[in-house]
Amino acid sequence: MTLLDERLWSLFRRNWRQTLTYWSVFFSFGLCIALLGPTILDLRCQTQSSLQQITWVFFSQQFFLLVGSSVGGLFKKTLLSSLSALLSCTFIISVVFAIIPLCHHVVLLSIAMAIAGKAMGLIDTIANLQLVKLYQKDSAVFLQALHFFIGLGALVSPLVAEPFLSEDSCVVLSNRTTNSSSSPDLEHLRSSLAGQGAALHNMSQYHLYTEGVIITSVAYAFWIMALINLPVPAAVLALMYHERLLPCCRKSPCLLEKDSLSSTSPAVDHVEGHTSVFGCCNPAKLRGHPATFFILHALGGAILFITDGIIGSYAGFIYTYAVSPPLLMGHKAAGCLDSVFWAAITLGRLAFIYLSCRYTAPRLLTFSLVGVILVQCLLMIFYTSSVFLFFGTFVLGLCISSVFPSMVAYTEDLLDYKGCATTVLVTSASTGEMMLQLIVGSVIHSHGSYAFLLCCTVASFIGFCLLLLLIFVQHIHRNGHTDSRESMNMKENPSTGGS
Repeated sequence: MTLLDERLWSLFRRNWRQTLTYWSVFFSFGLCIALLGPTILDLRCQTQSSLQQITWVFFSQQFFLLVGSSVGGLFKKTLLSSLSALLSCTFIISVVFAIIPLCHHVVLLSIAMAIAGKAMGLIDTIANLQLVKLYQKDSAVFLQALHFFIGLGALVSPLVAEPFLSEDSCVVLSNRTTNSSSSPDLEHLRSSLAGQGAALHNMSQYHLYTEGVIITSVAYAFWIMALINLPVPAAVLALMYHERLLPCCRKSPCLLEKDSLSSTSPAVDHVEGHTSVFGCCNPAKLRGHPATFFILHALGGAILFITDGIIGSYAGFIYTYAVSPPLLMGHKAAGCLDSVFWAAITLGRLAFIYLSCRYTAPRLLTFSLVGVILVQCLLMIFYTSSVFLFFGTFVLGLCISSVFPSMVAYTEDLLDYKGCATTVLVTSASTGEMMLQLIVGSVIHSHGSYAFLLCCTVASFIGFCLLLLLIFVQHIHRNGHTDSRESMNMKENPSTGGS
């Protein structure tokens, strides 16, 4: 174990500038993805739009995040294009934060969030790809740390926003001093809307005023976040300067290209195969691979489709479940569940940084998915206990936290770092997070809140079965790959029997 720790520490020392830069851009990703939820009601007042209109801003962000994830691999061709894209995306996020307070129409706000979503999707794919390229077979622990920084950013942004949120209605009618008496509890609405617009289907029951005097200080939260995020593009720019990738220092060779080529295995030559998720379907690139090669891509993507979908659905609907019968929790207590869930995910990823050094990715994935199934089964059994709901939410966050980084590291290792695995996995995860929320929301709307736990539990069983199938297929893939290599060696070195 000591030798393993020394080797990982040596790799980190060799690539610490790049690694810290990729971790920082994921912090920027977390800042952006978590700030919209708590501020959405103040933004509704700012744009003087209805709840039904403002919640489409969530869809705009999520859809273009999916688009950005799908095309992010296009910027993987060279280090310069990757870092240039990260520099642009992180700077765009700061610019979007700065201009959101100036968007006084819901269409303009949707466009701004679409731009931010596209930048977030590119960051998601490029940072994962670059860390896999740098560390390859040792990438699991560094990917765990990478995804820890999403949670860190997601914890910081609501804390910054909290002091600037309106405690009462932020639209005051001209003929009265306040309209709070006719408005629903704002904490209740914020918690309902916190899950990336998951409550879109159930907003028709609420009526909030759209005309009147706007009283909100939320602009300061976005401007502060724009300033907090500015060091991230500065860090990317500093890395580009250090590696002599800027026009002012192009005369010298690029150090990072040399270091990464010398510090990785020969398989790095194949990493250039990464492209957009659409380019992965190019028939010219599909020839010569066994069927198991594509099945592994599909299974890995399907597992992340389900697990990231569970994360999005749980974060989106746990509040709705808690305030509905039979629990009927108070709005403030139920609103803490989402924070508990995300805090557990962040702590889990921090813990799995250590566990990734000790155990293989298949073991961690098996442990995580079995834990997710057990917790959700217990939540269904003790569905009347508010205390167990908090406990189960925390343990569920811990268990599911490591699935994404572990699956990326595991799948890339199975495919020898020469396919489109990371692009496919990131895109599948983004798709699952968006689609499963819509499916679960529709089921809850038609069958009641208890169907929420049932949907997540069924999805967990499906995900675990897909993992078992993935492990089975990887044995077939590895055996077939070994047999093909042995046959190639026999052709190149025929026996000289009788000598």
